[in-house]
Amino acid sequence: MHSDRMDERLAMEWSASMLSGRCLCGACTYEIDGDPVVVAICHCLDCQRLSGAGHTTGAMFAEAGIRISGSPSTYSLTSAAGNTVTRFFCGACGSPLFGRNTGMPGYMTVMMGTLEQSDHLAPQVAIFTRTKRSWDAENDAVQAFETQPAWTPKDGV
Repeated sequence: MHSDRMDERLAMEWSASMLSGRCLCGACTYEIDGDPVVVAICHCLDCQRLSGAGHTTGAMFAEAGIRISGSPSTYSLTSAAGNTVTRFFCGACGSPLFGRNTGMPGYMTVMMGTLEQSDHLAPQVAIFTRTKRSWDAENDAVQAFETQPAWTPKDGV
């Protein structure tokens, strides 16, 4: 029994530094080395439309640690702050996979629902709460911001 616990502990340590995920149909897969800089819930209207729900939940990682297999499609838009936001999604099944924002160069946000293992990653902040839908559940365990806070990945949360 002791060796089983040791194997579980080692597997947990490994999964914290190497993550993997995929779209619904499996045409796009990815692996990530490293830990997220931040895990955030976003209630902006763009994320609501992207998810078809009241928010998205994403984990931001250094782009250099992300390896993508397959050919995700992209859609770009200009945010209210003037940044170009590019969404990556599977062209076959439509699963949203990643986001990139020119305001945070060198980082990508991974849609948490596409990760194979994510229970050890908890949201730390909620942003754009000014447009949170009344029917979307509150998460009192995270710091909330009405808009995008003046924050960069190197600052930490």
